[in-house]
Amino acid sequence: MPEKIYIFDTTLRDGEQSAGVAFTPGEKLEIARQLEKLGVDIIEAGFPCSTPGDLEAVQAIARSVRGPVICALARAVPADIDTAWEAVKEAAEPRIHVFINSSDIQMAHQLRKDREQVLTQAEEMVKHAAKYTSNVEFSPMDATRADPRFVFEIVRRCIDAGATTINIPDSVGYAIPEELGAFFRALFENVPNIHKARVSFHGQNDLGLCTANTLTAIQNGARQVEVTINGIGERAGNTSLEEVVMAIKTRKDFLPFYTDINTREIYRTSKMVETYSGMPVQWNKAIVGKNAFRHGSGIHQDGILKLRETWEIMDPAEIGIPQGTQLVLGKLSGRHAFKEHMLELGYELTDEELNRVFAAFKELADKKIEVDDRDLEALVNENLRSMETAGWRLDLVQVSAGDHAAPTATLRLIDPEGNIRVDAAVGTGPVDAVYRAMNRITGLAPKLTEFSVKSVTEGIDAQGDVTIRIEDEKGRTYTGRAADTDIIVASAKAYMNALNRMLLTGARPAEARANP
Repeated sequence: MPEKIYIFDTTLRDGEQSAGVAFTPGEKLEIARQLEKLGVDIIEAGFPCSTPGDLEAVQAIARSVRGPVICALARAVPADIDTAWEAVKEAAEPRIHVFINSSDIQMAHQLRKDREQVLTQAEEMVKHAAKYTSNVEFSPMDATRADPRFVFEIVRRCIDAGATTINIPDSVGYAIPEELGAFFRALFENVPNIHKARVSFHGQNDLGLCTANTLTAIQNGARQVEVTINGIGERAGNTSLEEVVMAIKTRKDFLPFYTDINTREIYRTSKMVETYSGMPVQWNKAIVGKNAFRHGSGIHQDGILKLRETWEIMDPAEIGIPQGTQLVLGKLSGRHAFKEHMLELGYELTDEELNRVFAAFKELADKKIEVDDRDLEALVNENLRSMETAGWRLDLVQVSAGDHAAPTATLRLIDPEGNIRVDAAVGTGPVDAVYRAMNRITGLAPKLTEFSVKSVTEGIDAQGDVTIRIEDEKGRTYTGRAADTDIIVASAKAYMNALNRMLLTGARPAEARANP
């Protein structure tokens, strides 16, 4: 019988450590619910000791998401572990994930401790976590650059201390597949009690090898893999859930295993994370990229028309990718039809959300001749974002610009207390003028570090999807995103979204960030 590979999703923890990504508590909960639909086995919901907001978000997920194991990360210190338990104790199946540095370079220069001190600390803190729950995971951080004999000893002692999952992290993406395979084989040969724990692998993508390394780890005994949606994560990112899952599903001749992932939810989950993270999926990204199932070559097109399998090793329908674009709704469509179609697209809206999104749809339908699923996804995501980051609200934007005129923007905003605030500003261009006026009204002055606009659909009446990043005075980055048929309005909404996110989420202290 094929063995199961357990999918440990760390999108909400390591994925959120991507520079410029900061999920709001509501976004984290929505992503967690979608991960439950996707069928992941474990959700690493966050790093609760980092901020009070992250603690609250993990607690909300633990209360609401009942299918997967809910895991919280903790450094090997009592306060972290106590906070992690406080965060997940109401979960149906809680887990505490304890980590400590294991490579000589990190022990000496980051922890400033020797091997024996680290061994003792790891053992004691796993015992501390095991007082709360029998579901304890331990990670010797930077294991692939550590002395293997030291890793074997710390793993042995932590299993005896109560760890039931042992995760081997390639924390800086250093490993080569052949080398990693030998490491895993040696782990099973040299740790006498390894059979008492499930063995896991966590890959980073610094050399572009994390998927290859993850599959190698599976072939050499790992039965849990730590992954993220779209491969987001610290630096170059983590192993992509979609790549590992579809490799297992597609190449059973080399990978005689299975997962419990509902692959038809992959595309929907990918788009949600892309939207909330503000990190666009590259067009040629495996599995979920825009070009993953598009064929430009005439030879390929000819083969596809004759038999899809001539040039496609996966059926895009299995991943949940919409087949074709259809005009499904128009300005005469009713509220009930709109609600039903939103359900088909995977959006379960509350009455308040439905009212707001339906009103926005009617406004869009008056501007566009054709409204398709991509428009609807952009529309609903933008409105849910603005509801989640409620604070300042954009009430009016008016711009005057031209090649012989000074670009001028007049804005009317509603502050968090409901007061109307109006001001105007001149800029180097219309978008700059809008942002200067918004800064004058709010009293905020972040640095704009990135601005991009792309078309949601084809055609002259397409919505413009604007993504921006701003930086506060401490160098912390926040993302804003919005869509509108008027790109100036979309730009204003995106900036407003980023400002509200900056006010709402804050940023976790650098010393509390972790990457096992």
